[in-house]
Amino acid sequence: MRKPKFPIFHVWLDELSELVKDEGILIFIILLPLAYPLLYAMIYNTETQRELPICVVDDAMSSRSRDFIRRVDATSEVSVAAHCTSMAEAQELMRRRDVFGILRIPREFDRQLWLGEQTTVGLYSDLTSMLYYKVEYLAVVNVAQDLNRNIKVLEHQTNITAREEEVARWPIRFEEVKLYNPAGGFAAFLIPPVLMLILQQALCLGVGMSMGRSRERFRGLVIPPTRHYKNTLAIVLGKGLVHFLLFMLMAFYMAVCVTRWFGLPQLAHFWDLLGFFVPYLLACTYMAIFYSSFIYRREDCILLFVFMSIPLLFLSGVSWPGSAVPPLWKAVGSVFPSTWGLNAYVRISGMGASLGDCHTEILALWILAAIYFLLSCFIYMFEIRKAVGRSVLE
Repeated sequence: MRKPKFPIFHVWLDELSELVKDEGILIFIILLPLAYPLLYAMIYNTETQRELPICVVDDAMSSRSRDFIRRVDATSEVSVAAHCTSMAEAQELMRRRDVFGILRIPREFDRQLWLGEQTTVGLYSDLTSMLYYKVEYLAVVNVAQDLNRNIKVLEHQTNITAREEEVARWPIRFEEVKLYNPAGGFAAFLIPPVLMLILQQALCLGVGMSMGRSRERFRGLVIPPTRHYKNTLAIVLGKGLVHFLLFMLMAFYMAVCVTRWFGLPQLAHFWDLLGFFVPYLLACTYMAIFYSSFIYRREDCILLFVFMSIPLLFLSGVSWPGSAVPPLWKAVGSVFPSTWGLNAYVRISGMGASLGDCHTEILALWILAAIYFLLSCFIYMFEIRKAVGRSVLE
């Protein structure tokens, strides 16, 4: 096939053909973005823990304590799987992981309530997962609050009207509304930002493996010492365009298909998504090209970029509160597109924000895209000189 006259298209075709021929690169730029979102979404698709088995140690053995236990068992969060006669027996069940929590009602439970004193109910949770503690705590607290309202009404039951009884039960009526995550689940909270992090990491792995392959083929050079690779802009734009267009398709696959299949929140409009993906993927592409210039073997990119995945998720302030991140680490995180991109995507897709609402993040992504583009040009200027010097010597 005749090569095109324009060097940028020549570089584009060469880069595309190299990607298609290498199975290892295809795994990172095709299979990983296609399969990883499905894997993560399926793992967390349950959203919340339901009917978590717990055991009960009822030292009071009264009608009121049994009523309390029945109310806890009736909640959707936990299920009373066993009644134990002692804490040692309950601890043994937890050690065997037959149950994941212990509810202990003290011997003086009924007496203290009749005397109008405050009583204490013990809840011991298996903290191998924070989700266990969350659902057990919510179940017990909700039942305790409901029982407390009934006790207040009984204390003032003489000579009160129905309206007074209602006010006594609900002095301040409130309604709980979970904004942007109606189910209060883990998938709606975690999967959207993880999808954007997968895009960045897959780009880095694909470009890094391609760069390592080039150095192995051309004896330390990232470009072949031929006349077609003399224009810095053509090389940087040609290589970047291949990955940018490919991952634009992957981005919409994640934002539209994966999100719809698993019922994740998606309040964004098409043009808002497009306006976000363009600077984000440009920044990720040229960041990958720049950092991959330090890759000298194919496997080096796996050691470098896979290791960065979890730290980058924390630095973004999505999984860990951004207000609690020290200033030094905030500065470190600001040089990565994922830090800005994850927050912008969560606001656009899950909160229905517009590009104007995320102007700080979008501007930061454009700035990073420009900086990494210039750094990539500088790297390839140096590589062109190396290639020209080698071709002259040979």
